[in-house]
Amino acid sequence: MSNLRLTMGCWDYDRTRGVMDGSIRPDGIDLTCLSLPVEETFFRMLRYKEFDVAEMSLSSYVVSLFKEDRPFIAIPFFPSRFFRHSSIYVNANSGIREPRDLIGKRVGCPEYQMTAPAWIRGILSDEFGVPVDSVTYRTGGEESPNRSEKLKLSLPDNIKVEPIGPGQTLAAMLRDGEIDALYTARKPSTFEEKNGTVKRLFDNYVSVEREYFSRTGIFPIMHTFVIRREVYEKNRWVAQSIFKALNASQQKTYRDLQETAALKTMLPWAVAHYEETESEMGADFWPNGFEKNKKTLDVFLRYSYEQGLSRRQLKAEELFAPETLEAFVI
Repeated sequence: MSNLRLTMGCWDYDRTRGVMDGSIRPDGIDLTCLSLPVEETFFRMLRYKEFDVAEMSLSSYVVSLFKEDRPFIAIPFFPSRFFRHSSIYVNANSGIREPRDLIGKRVGCPEYQMTAPAWIRGILSDEFGVPVDSVTYRTGGEESPNRSEKLKLSLPDNIKVEPIGPGQTLAAMLRDGEIDALYTARKPSTFEEKNGTVKRLFDNYVSVEREYFSRTGIFPIMHTFVIRREVYEKNRWVAQSIFKALNASQQKTYRDLQETAALKTMLPWAVAHYEETESEMGADFWPNGFEKNKKTLDVFLRYSYEQGLSRRQLKAEELFAPETLEAFVI
C-alpha cells in the first residue's frame, strides 16, 4: 500500500527541521512541506484551508472551534513559545512608565485575536491590574497598510476595537504618537530607529520574564499544529503519526543544543545558555504533549474567554485529537 500524500505549511524552526527536510518521516505519510513565514501560513490556512497539516496560531485555532464546521483539529505539539513581556512597546511621550499607565490609552495590535496580544492582555490583567476593557484597541497592519482580522469576531460591547485607516501602519502611528502603545509579535521597525521615541515598556524584560516563569511555571504557547478535519476524520491515525515525527524532530534539536564538539548554532555561548536554561526551567524546557501543558493551556483558554474571543471557556482536552492525549505503555 502506498503512503498517504499530505502537504504541511510551517516556518523553518530548528525543532521542526527534521520533518521539514525529510530526514524524519511520519509513519505512513509522504509530506510535501512548505517553509513559509507564520503570517502567510496562518492566512492561507484560515482563509482557504490550503494545507492538510499546518502550524497555527493558538488563539486563531481556539476561535475557529466556534465556527459551525470546526475546520481543524490540533495535536499537542507547540512549535512557537515566547515570553511576551518584551513585546509591549510604548511611545516615550505617552506618559506610560509602568503597566497601569496603559489604562485609558490607545493600544495597537495587528489583530485583536492574535495569540501574542491575547497573552499580553491576560498577563497585564492578572499580574498588573490592567483590565482588558480599560484601553481602546486599534487594529491593522504593523508595517504595511490594510491588514484585517483573519477570522470574523463578535466581541462584547465593553471591548473597544477600531481599525486604523487604509493608509496607516501601527509602527508609524506609534512613533508619531497616534497610538500610545503596541502589543505585537514582531518588533516594530520604528523601534529600530533608535531615536528613543519607541521603547519597550519593560527595559529589563529578561528578568521580568524569568521571575514570571519561576512564579507561575508558564512558558506561553503561541502556536500549535492543526490538521484539516476532513483529512483527520478519514485517517484518524494521521494525528499520532505527525505528532510522533514532530516530537522526534524536537528531540534531535535538544541533542544538537547539548553538543560541545562543535557549535551547531551561531551563538558563541550557546552551550552556556543551554545549561543555564536547563538549570532554570528543567531538562524538558520546551515541553510538548497534553499533560505537561494543561496548566498553560487552561490559563490561555481563560484569557480567550475573558477577552470575548471564546463564547465559553473551553477545556484543554477539547483542543486536541483524542489519540494524542495518551500513549501506549508496555
